Amino acid sequence: METSDAENLRSAESDVAAHSAVFRKELGLRDLVLTQILFIIGLTWVGAAGKLGPSHVVFWLLAITFFYLPSAAVVIYLNRLMPLEGGLYQWAKLGFSEAAGFMVAWNLWLYVITNTSEIGLQLTTNLAYAIGPSGAWISENKWLITLTSLFVIALLVVVSTIGLGVGKWVHNVGGVIMLTIFAVLLVLPFIHVARGELREYHPLATAVPVVSLFSLNILGKLGFGALGGFEYVAILAGETRSPARTIGRSVMVAAPLIAVMFIFGTSSVLAFVHPDQIDLIAPIPQVLSLGFSTFGVAAIVVPIALALLIILRIAQSSVNFTGLTRLPMVAGWDHLMPAWFTKLHPRFKTPVNSILFVGVVTVVLGALSLIGVGQQESFQLLFNAGGIFYALTYLVMFAIPLLGLRSLEPAPPWWLRLAAASGFLMTLLYVGLSVFPIITVKNNLAFTLKISGVIVAANVLGAAIFLAARARRARER
Repeated sequence: METSDAENLRSAESDVAAHSAVFRKELGLRDLVLTQILFIIGLTWVGAAGKLGPSHVVFWLLAITFFYLPSAAVVIYLNRLMPLEGGLYQWAKLGFSEAAGFMVAWNLWLYVITNTSEIGLQLTTNLAYAIGPSGAWISENKWLITLTSLFVIALLVVVSTIGLGVGKWVHNVGGVIMLTIFAVLLVLPFIHVARGELREYHPLATAVPVVSLFSLNILGKLGFGALGGFEYVAILAGETRSPARTIGRSVMVAAPLIAVMFIFGTSSVLAFVHPDQIDLIAPIPQVLSLGFSTFGVAAIVVPIALALLIILRIAQSSVNFTGLTRLPMVAGWDHLMPAWFTKLHPRFKTPVNSILFVGVVTVVLGALSLIGVGQQESFQLLFNAGGIFYALTYLVMFAIPLLGLRSLEPAPPWWLRLAAASGFLMTLLYVGLSVFPIITVKNNLAFTLKISGVIVAANVLGAAIFLAARARRARER
């Protein structure tokens, strides 16, 4: 490595380590594995994959080969090279430039904001399934959705302020619930076969895939959308014990479990629901309701299972929220955000101002997303826009082994560059096709223009904030 790169990395590690010294090292391997499972496995992806019918197995395998394994390799490599609080923000800043780092953090921040703002919509949908037909109105009541979102985000603010000493147990419980729910989901079709309620069930049965704009759209979602997320826990590297080693090991342990859960979970959905009838907001509650409908204990089991799903979604939001609040803080360390964001709680040593700010923005965005659109369309708008924000950060991440740190010696090996190129192209596919809906909406063109306009406007705003911050910092110096 040339002196400039070596000095940059050593200086960054020293500076970030000095800021991170105050944090408690709460996270170990078990915590990170359960957090990986909780964060990566979105409850909606088995529904999106189910839209492909029996060919979903082929598409899952393609997504694993061309995105999942490459992303795991790149994350492990970059984390070992730069095990720093802030994760991908630091990798992009050191791999390319301060501007690239800021825009990565900005888009990651917007992604988690939009993802977390869906919480009211998803929880009310799950609650409607738990109550049954008489509760159908709940998931359509926009005031109730907004109040639910407000309550949950207030809870996340409290947990995040207390810190990972409590937060990690929320995440661990969520990870265990995720494993339990999927275990039930995976065995349910076999129970129905044994009871004679399903004639047969072959979870790995497949069909020749039809190549179309729709199927490619789903492939992009199964690749980056469903299987992305290994890098997220690296945001908390400064609060992890031995982060260079522990984060990489958590990826290797969690990866095969997540792959099995997604493939077999999708097969379970298709055992009970026709592809055209899959509820994209809550496919697992839909399957559990149908799967237990013939059991005598369904009236007890289904509400319990759906209550666990509600707890699980809150735990996922806690992971999102915790990582999100660190991004303004680390940007503040570089004087790219006001020092107000770096203020720590005197007792818990958490970025309390950043936490409050993120909470307010999340509630407002969730309420605004419900204006003038239907329930499924609102979900898709938030879902697609948030996914594109996140995908833009992955394009930068995959570009680092290809184009960043040009003087690094030894250079990234050829197989890692090949993996990075594969991941980059799969992510690009996701971005290119996510501006189109996979459901029937009021106006396809309006849907595409809304998402495209939001992405462009948000990044123009982010660039303006960066330029203003850099100018302010120059004047102060």
